[in-house]
Formats: sequence, structure tokens, C-alpha cells
Amino acid sequence: MFEIRKYNDADKEVWNAYVEHARNATFLLNRSYMDYHSDRFHDHSLMIFHNNKLYALLPANEDGDIFYSHQGLTYAGLLTTGHASAENICQVFVAINTYLKQAGFRKCIYKPIPWIYQQLPAEEDLYALFKECRAQICARNIAAVIDLKHPLKWYNIRKSGARKALEKGIFIEESEDYETFWSILTENLMNTYQAHPVHTLQEMSSLKTSFPDNIKLYVAREESGKMLGGTVLYISRKVVHTQYISASEEGKKAHALDALFLNLINIRYKDFDYFDFGTSNEEGGKVLNTSLIYQKEGFGGRGVIYDTYEWNL
Repeated sequence: MFEIRKYNDADKEVWNAYVEHARNATFLLNRSYMDYHSDRFHDHSLMIFHNNKLYALLPANEDGDIFYSHQGLTYAGLLTTGHASAENICQVFVAINTYLKQAGFRKCIYKPIPWIYQQLPAEEDLYALFKECRAQICARNIAAVIDLKHPLKWYNIRKSGARKALEKGIFIEESEDYETFWSILTENLMNTYQAHPVHTLQEMSSLKTSFPDNIKLYVAREESGKMLGGTVLYISRKVVHTQYISASEEGKKAHALDALFLNLINIRYKDFDYFDFGTSNEEGGKVLNTSLIYQKEGFGGRGVIYDTYEWNL
């Protein structure tokens, strides 16, 4: 029998301790990360107990009568340890559905954790979604991911760009100058998408302070020291993820990002398992940004799916 309890702030230490040992969690599921935007989302995370022992976690929020695995995160599926079984996870979802119905929810939206972020196989939730929830895919985004143990050759345009940048004296370094990078990033997003970064500069600076080993900024500079572009990396146990990538107009002309990723992929993070450039979609996957994914594929990235499921309660 499984008992479902709603998370509250007093559970933070217990939650974070479980996340540390879960087979499919990253630092994004730590409450110190999740709660940075607690003012934007009405948290309704769940703690699942079996015989009074914590068995699983579900990062989540509510919006009216819809229950979401957390909207403020790229992924937010059921977190479990290696002791979880397929039969029990099916029972967990039965218990979750019962809890949600009794709480007055009408629908559930669920974003499972992509397999590249799992320390061990952990897709029992996907089976339970089919068997117990009759869930349907409502969004499917595609990310470009490099298998760092079996890297593909770069497209000639990317190799040539990196070579030209290095010949001009462009160099790569880790940086704490988030302010300058955020200026480049914000201008690019406004000009291209009429959008702002998901995080404010203040939010990212605070998260960097909380997770100094997991969040890093790398930049490309010209010989004078001027920043031409950069990337904010989210670093988990197996995967390096590009949370933000941007270059100035000058940096684009100088192929600064090609030199940057040559350094990061082939040198600094070559011993990781995967390098995730993130998704290249709009409208829940119905639109593919072909030029963006082509650039990522040029570095050797290939498709990993980020799905979203929905079901009625």
C-alpha cells in the first residue's frame, strides 16, 4: 500500500537527501534549485511512502484543476532509487491518480526524465503511464545530444569555423562575468524571438552560488579580452547540458562558438557520457527550428526525445 503526501517546506532536507541517491535525478530536482521560482508556481510536489518509508518523489505544481509534473523544470518525472520495481511503480501511479482525483484535479500533465539523465534504467513510469493512466503524448521535442563515448565527425562548416576562430587568436576560458554574457544573450533573444531568458541575471547568479559545481559559464574572447560569446552549462553526473548559448554579432562573424564547443566537447568534458545541446522546437514540437538543430548536429549531436504526456483523471 502506498501513501501519498504533499510536500511542504519542512521536508526539504529529506527531499534533497533522496534526490542525492535517486537513480534518475539531477541537481535541478534539488529544492534549492526548484524553489528559486516558487513565486511563479503553486507547488504541489508529492512524496510517496511505502510502509512508512520514502519510496518516490514527484516534483509538481498545480494550476487550477490541472496537475503538472513541475512546469518550471525541463523535466520532472517520478524520482526513484534502484529498488523500485515495475509492479510497484504501476501501483504508485494508481495511488497518485486516486490522490489527485480526491484533491479535485481533472487532468495530469507529465514530463518524464530523458533516459540520458538516468544513472540506471528507470522507465517504469512510462510503462505505468500506458498501463494505468492511458496517457497520450501531447508534446514531443527533439534535442541534439552527443554520445561522448562514440563521437561523430563534425560537419566541415563547424570544423572550418573553429579553425578560423583559433587562427584569429580567440581563446576559451571559464568566467564569472555573467553580466556581460547576459547582455549578449538578452539582445540576441530579443532580436531573434522577441523573448527574454527564462532566468533573470539575478536568478542565475543566485543559482550559480548555490550550485557552483553544477553551473558554469564558459566564454570565447578575442585577444583583447572582449567577450564574443559563451554558454552556461548545467553539469550533472553523466551529462553536460547547454542551458544558454549566445554570441554577439562580432562573435558570430568570428565563429567564436565553433571554437568554444571544440574546447568543451573535445577537451574539458570529453570524459562525460553525453553533451546535450537541448531542444530545437516550438509549439510543443510541431515546429522544428531546422537551422538551429543543423548547427547542433554539426557538432555531432543526434536526436534524443523530450516527451510530455497527459491523461484525464
